Amino acid sequence: MKFRNFDELLGMVKGKTNRIVVPGANNDEVLTACKMGVDHGIISGGILIGPKSQVHEMAKKVGLKLDSFETIDLSDYAGICNTAVDLVKAGKGDFLVKGLVDTKFYMKAILRKEIGAVAEGTVLSHFVLFELTNYHKLFAVTDAAIMIAPNVDQKEMIVNNAVDMMRQLGVAKPNVAVVCPVEKVNEKIPSTLDAAELVKRNREGRIKNCTVEGPYDIYISFSRELAAEKGIKDAVVPGNTDIALFPSLDSGNPVYKAISFFGAGMKSATLLAGSNIPVILPSRTDSPMTKLHSIALACFLKERARVAA
Repeated sequence: MKFRNFDELLGMVKGKTNRIVVPGANNDEVLTACKMGVDHGIISGGILIGPKSQVHEMAKKVGLKLDSFETIDLSDYAGICNTAVDLVKAGKGDFLVKGLVDTKFYMKAILRKEIGAVAEGTVLSHFVLFELTNYHKLFAVTDAAIMIAPNVDQKEMIVNNAVDMMRQLGVAKPNVAVVCPVEKVNEKIPSTLDAAELVKRNREGRIKNCTVEGPYDIYISFSRELAAEKGIKDAVVPGNTDIALFPSLDSGNPVYKAISFFGAGMKSATLLAGSNIPVILPSRTDSPMTKLHSIALACFLKERARVAA
């Protein structure tokens, strides 16, 4: 079960019943995405958390009927996020869909020890799946929202999270490009040293089920022709990248937002990787379509898990 683009994904999950929990539901974009999800037959209802009068006003504005939705009237970010996570953990909803709340409150709620959302020895990371008209397949960017300045061990965990996600999406052995400013190891550029170490760990079998190459710049990562111009001719990953690993939040977040804003025919979906509860993690300013695709992707993964069980 694999999809080549987001239109195929929406077709594959159409008609599934999913209850969503939305912290910060007083947001036009997320409520528009909810309406689109209902219209596409991938949302059957859910729980909207936020200032009730604002939620109802915005739902009316975007045309979302609230017959199958419960509203919980809360206004403080911490309370909103904690309540949302508790509801999903208790089985009251299938997915968390981030609305108008700060990511730091969202993450704190998920990372509470009593929730048990993260296995010991792992990290949570941001996973965004892109479809562009000028690249031949879907690819992921990580980490663009959570890990500020990961060390090499944390980068290994981020790679593992992304590889696990791509394998669930049907890519048996993802190609990972470790993106850096340059394509040669330079002691003055720490990200290139980390790239060399990650490649070494992959070759030694410590990082499994993928091919890791780098350091590569963006051109090399996504173009075999430009890689050849720079003398890289026998590598597997250039022009065939499934996962682009960025060195830090300072690099990953601007690239993620630049692709989202300027990308040719851009479509995307964003999820939290490494959690044992389904969490959709778009930016507050991501389009309703991105949020819809994120819900569809979470639905796909839910179905995969159900079939595997």
